Amino acid sequence: MQNIKPNPGRKLKVSLDGDGGEGEYLRIPIKTKLVVKEDDILKIVKDYAAANLKKGDILFMSEKIVAITQGRAFPIDEIKPSKLANFLVKFVEKSPYGIGLGSPWTMELALREVSAFRLILGIIGAAITKPFGIKGVFYHICGYRASAIDGPGSYNIEPYNRYVILGPLNPDKVASDIKKVIGNEVVIVDSNDFGLKVLGRSNKNISDKFCEKVFQGNPIGQSKEQTPLCIVRKINH
Repeated sequence: MQNIKPNPGRKLKVSLDGDGGEGEYLRIPIKTKLVVKEDDILKIVKDYAAANLKKGDILFMSEKIVAITQGRAFPIDEIKPSKLANFLVKFVEKSPYGIGLGSPWTMELALREVSAFRLILGIIGAAITKPFGIKGVFYHICGYRASAIDGPGSYNIEPYNRYVILGPLNPDKVASDIKKVIGNEVVIVDSNDFGLKVLGRSNKNISDKFCEKVFQGNPIGQSKEQTPLCIVRKINH
């Protein structure tokens, strides 16, 4: 591997100390082609990451490229929001790290993905608990399929700045299938500058706490870096 460098404003190395793990780790972002629906996720991993992996490395993957190759990215021009979607979006609190369900297009796909009953229940639950300072009730009720929906935005690379991307299907299975091909552990994450959520992993012993700490600072970036793969490697001194 040549010319290892971090994305702008990111760090290659991170030190862990505590219940999430110990030691120093290198996070190597891997630039790929623009991933589209017709791509095979296994081929993308083999073409761009496999040759750079060493024994003990963990391959972290953005959930977006998995979802895109599963045909779960939709142009907003092809989404016709219903009256219910336009109504429910009024009750969504805008997120600081993305549009989330705060648009009629994302809300419409959430209705199809999660169901109207569950979304309404989540909105009611969030409204009841918000005065008590309790956060996250909406997504706790609606599940990761709601929280993983990513909407259009100028921070996304074209053409996905005008797409709604759903969360990936069967992310644990995808991670396990990729591990069979490359021989390394795989973690599929929904990450941004405000945090990380593990959606799938090839080994259940890889803890959420470890992933959160080793991926702190979001080394793959938040915008148009086009580095949806990241090799995490422990540095042995």
